[in-house]
Amino acid sequence: MKKIVISQKLKDYRCKNKVTQKQLGDLLGITPQSISKWERGECYPDIALLPTLADAIDCAVDEFFA
Repeated sequence: MKKIVISQKLKDYRCKNKVTQKQLGDLLGITPQSISKWERGECYPDIALLPTLADAIDCAVDEFFA
């Protein structure tokens, strides 16, 4: 079974591409606080957001799963 590693991958790719939590939130139509919670592993993004999220931080959706 593959483990979900969205939190660390999201933060790594977001920082690598110099995208702020606010910029990412604005693009996805959510708050920067939601992005922060995802990055801390407190919750996960809705599965419907994964393709847009991956595009925004320049990675493939399958990279969120190790």
